[in-house]
Amino acid sequence: MSNAQIAAERPLVLADALPGRLTRDVALVTGSAVFVGIAAQVAVPLPFTPVPLTMQAFAVLLAAAALGPLRGVLGMAFYLLAGVAGVPWFTDGMSGAGMPSFGYILGFVLAGAVVGGLAARGGDRSPLRTAATMTLGLLAIYAFGVPYLMVATGSGLGQALMLGVVPFLLGDALKIAAASALLPATWRLAGRR
Repeated sequence: MSNAQIAAERPLVLADALPGRLTRDVALVTGSAVFVGIAAQVAVPLPFTPVPLTMQAFAVLLAAAALGPLRGVLGMAFYLLAGVAGVPWFTDGMSGAGMPSFGYILGFVLAGAVVGGLAARGGDRSPLRTAATMTLGLLAIYAFGVPYLMVATGSGLGQALMLGVVPFLLGDALKIAAASALLPATWRLAGRR
């Protein structure tokens, strides 16, 4: 069975446009983890919350949309496991599971599945569908991040939302808008080749 036949049998995401299936998949999974690790270093600490403002979630959403569900999950799981094992690519060069924002990293794996799965079904082909896909991905990240933050800080739900969600809503809206422009435009470019 040729690579073209295999790619035709599974849902098409942007990464499927690249040749060399196994080598491509390993490189894309590893590259997505590195991409998120680099985005994590673009961080602005906020004095009123233990959760810094980073570009991590944006990188996770873009990577998952481009890679699809399996590679999206594998890339984020690799990022998570390597960081826990000591690779210093969490925010501010940290590693391990001891930081209050670690729950968001756990949520990256679920976001990889959600966003990747929706993208494989066309959820990144139009601005409106991309916005919905990215919103669901961010909700998946928050679904792990907020409860973990509650436990790590000993706060209730209301306080955890004020520490780990509310300060990031405007930035998340900007990330959704950027992805809603970027992904459909990339699909249009890919369709011309």
